[in-house]
Amino acid sequence: MTKTEKIANAKKRIDELERLIRYWDDSEQSDAKIVNFSMKIENKVA
Repeated sequence: MTKTEKIANAKKRIDELERLIRYWDDSEQSDAKIVNFSMKIENKVA
């Protein structure tokens, strides 16, 4: 895995975490909502 791929994967994880943080913050202020995450499972050997 190249550095560029690692950076891209880290950016995806950061984006997902930011969406979760916003979701949790919003859920404290209003009713529960559904978060739509597109999940992709990849088999990788380190």
